[in-house]
Amino acid sequence: MRHAEVDLHNVAELTETDGAKGRRLDRLPASVRAEVNENAREMYTWAAGTEIRWVADSPASVTLSCPTGECEAVPHYGSFAADPEEWVTLDSKPTTLELETPPGLLDVDDDRRAAMPFDPRVVRVRLQGQPAHIHDISGPVRPPSERDLPDRTLLAYGTSITQGLLASRGHATYAAQTARRIGTDLVNLGTSGSAHCEAAIADHIAGRKDWDLAVLSVSVNMLANGFTTAEFRERAMTLVETVADAHPDSPVACITLFPLFTDIRSEPEPEEWPGKTEAYRRALREVVAETDHENVHLFEGPALLPDAVGLSPDLVHPSDHGMAQIGERLAARLDSLG
Repeated sequence: MRHAEVDLHNVAELTETDGAKGRRLDRLPASVRAEVNENAREMYTWAAGTEIRWVADSPASVTLSCPTGECEAVPHYGSFAADPEEWVTLDSKPTTLELETPPGLLDVDDDRRAAMPFDPRVVRVRLQGQPAHIHDISGPVRPPSERDLPDRTLLAYGTSITQGLLASRGHATYAAQTARRIGTDLVNLGTSGSAHCEAAIADHIAGRKDWDLAVLSVSVNMLANGFTTAEFRERAMTLVETVADAHPDSPVACITLFPLFTDIRSEPEPEEWPGKTEAYRRALREVVAETDHENVHLFEGPALLPDAVGLSPDLVHPSDHGMAQIGERLAARLDSLG
């Protein structure tokens, strides 16, 4: 969305909140958040692949805060991450980042520059963490033009693994790494603990016109939150069919559960889980096998993350190493779809 002559990427609405200055950068419109589970309503106010983008011929600045916790702000110049001394951890105190593309990046030869997904002139403040608020933009900014940005966009829906909960920075998430490897932009709709494949999410993704390929990583959250395999299968089918039907020319990749502790440890799966890990994987395979949409594809989570040490110690969330494994393998599979 456009705001004060900058682009707010992966932002659906600006929301004024009680007692907090600035306006919150929400990833879903309030009308959609109202139709999802309570946890997801909160998670879609968190920053995950949220960006403030501009082009300027001289230094420009943005003032941001994170009133309820912490949020990492990592500047990028096109596809180049800024030096770590420019990275900022936002908190409740408004912080101003003054940024300008380093002159050396503007001297890259024309052929190499033209091959880059993002022109180095595009200043991108990439946000990851708890809800971020924008206060002010200052300087001679303009929004990036289409030629400054990738010509395709990847949309990713899934759990905290997609949102990037334990990745060290936003650009280390598997979704961000996948997008970088295939040269696309990214819309991250991961939602920690709350990816329940709800109809409102299916309709929202289907109704969006800003993506060219989609990844649906579903859903260990439903397994852990007590959905039976039959309930998961029904919701997954609705999600896949709704999205694929609305975008028949766009690849829709469905990812079965990534490896987790139920695959690695010897004890039985939790008794309170009415569904089981392999049953969920089998259900998603059946959904993809039974669809009439030729643009739907199945990717196996264990094949994307084959190494158990790619997980964090909780044996659920990938570490940076695991995120890189997934990003590399997922990008190769998406590239093979053409």
